[in-house]
Parts: sequence; structure tokens; C-alpha cells
Amino acid sequence: MYSSDRPEPVRRRRHRADDDAPHRRPGRADADVSALDGRAGHDPDTAEVPGGGDRWSTWPGLPAGSRGPHPRPGWLVTETGAVDHERGVLKTGKEADVHLLERGLPGRAGVLLAAKRYRDPTHRMFHRDAGYLEGRRVRRSREMRAMAQRTALGRDLLDGQWAAAEFAALARLYGAGAPVPYPVSVEGTEILLEFVGSPDGRAAPRLAALRPDPDGLAALWSDLADALGVLADLGWAHGDLSAYNVLVHGGRAVLIDLPQVVDVVGNPQGPEFLDRDVRRIGEWFVGRGLDPAAPAHLLSELRERSRLG
Repeated sequence: MYSSDRPEPVRRRRHRADDDAPHRRPGRADADVSALDGRAGHDPDTAEVPGGGDRWSTWPGLPAGSRGPHPRPGWLVTETGAVDHERGVLKTGKEADVHLLERGLPGRAGVLLAAKRYRDPTHRMFHRDAGYLEGRRVRRSREMRAMAQRTALGRDLLDGQWAAAEFAALARLYGAGAPVPYPVSVEGTEILLEFVGSPDGRAAPRLAALRPDPDGLAALWSDLADALGVLADLGWAHGDLSAYNVLVHGGRAVLIDLPQVVDVVGNPQGPEFLDRDVRRIGEWFVGRGLDPAAPAHLLSELRERSRLG
């Protein structure tokens, strides 16, 4: 028999016990892996953050469902070693405050984000909870009762629910092509959003603060009609639309403040919310020169696209 015809010996693998450490030769690969972790050499539990930051980036520790949707924009900072710098308050409100945040790697220019933080139960209350919650359910009846009765547990749940609801709505709308800020992440009662404004940190103005000329007015109305059409195709209404929660950036309308987005079919009051959205925003536009018949035409179209008939 030739050697080439000989059967190969069976090689039996030795099973490694759990406490046997795998043998590795230290070298370049180990250094490269360590370099990928921007937090190497820092205690993540300490209050001290490099580069004068206020905290480590929350992105690395979040589950996939709490991160923004794909495709993700190129400006998004996802590196493990990134830190967050607080840059001031953009807006205060009854339910939440919006802060300006800069996220980036130490020693490099960062990206500006809007951090929307819902207030704790002691300092905020979304007084219209009951109407907006119609058609929404949580898994446990105990939690539903707590929210309905406004117990301490219920208020905590409501705070978290509004943040999660707004993040989910923004992710869905962004994916559908609606003019909304990109939702970066949600954690507890904080939502991080694309900052809509100038590179120096000046937020885009609200629609209510502007006095557009006739051409600008017509363009903004067209933008809003398209945006509301995207919501209607999803079976939704904004739920609290007014000239105060529409930003104008680069001459285009951007919808904000969407925690109370309403399922116009599943919520018994859904058609009323849709009607009110169009009426309120329509009054602002008509008061500045829009054709008075335009809001009624838009409402008819939205009701049809929402399958309300």
C-alpha cells in the first residue's frame, strides 16, 4: 500500500474544562482590540469623564430597540469612547425640557443633539393622558389601573410610556419619510434627537414666531400637508398640532413633539383629534393669508387616507 492510500489517523480533540484558560499569544491583535475601546484605562463608574465631558455616551449600553432606525445618518456618533457635554437648555415645557447636548470623542469636534427629558412625576403631569391613551394598552392590568388612578407607580409608568411612545413614533415616521428629527436613542425618560438648528447651537424657530410671505406660506402649507399625509397613511394623527410644535429649518417645516400621536382608528376619539389638528394649524395659516377652503380640503384628504371615510 502506498503512503497516499493510507487512511488518515483520527484526531481526537481534547475537551477543555471550563476553568482551562485558552492559550493565546499576546501581540498586535490584543493592542488593536484594546485601542477600539475608548474607555480603556477609565473607570466607567467614576464621576470623572475625560475631555471635560459630563457623562459617557449612552449609546454603547443601549439595546438595539432603544437605538435609532436604519439607515443611520453619517453624522451619528456611536464610538464607545464618546462623551457627552451639556451645552444649555433649548426649551422648557409643561411635560419636558429640551437640552442641547454635544457628543463626540475627546479632542475632536462633536455633533449637537437635542436631549428631551420628561420631568419626574413630582414636577410634571400630562393632563390629557386619558384621552390620548385610548387605544393603547400595556400588558399588565395592574399597570393600566395604576396609570388610570395616577398612583405613584402610574405616574412613573406614564413618564416612561410617553418617552417610549415618542421615540417609536419618530422612528416609524422617519422611516416613512416624514419631516421629523432623527431619533437617536431613548433611555428611561430621555430621548436624544437630531438637533434642528445651526452649527453654533441656535435652534430653528417655531412656525408661530414667523411671518412668511405669500410664497413662503404656500410652501410651508404644502410641507405640512405632505407630512400629515404620511401620518394619515399610517393611520395616525399628530394629536396636538399647532404652530408651536412645528419648526422651520432651511425654509422647510419639521414636526416635533409627538408623544401623544393618536391611532385615529383604534382610539374612539381619533377622528376628533385629527379634526382638531387640521383646524388649529389651518387657523394659523388662514389668519396669514391662506385660502380659507384649504384646511377643509386637507381634512377630507386625510380622513380618506386614514381610512375614516
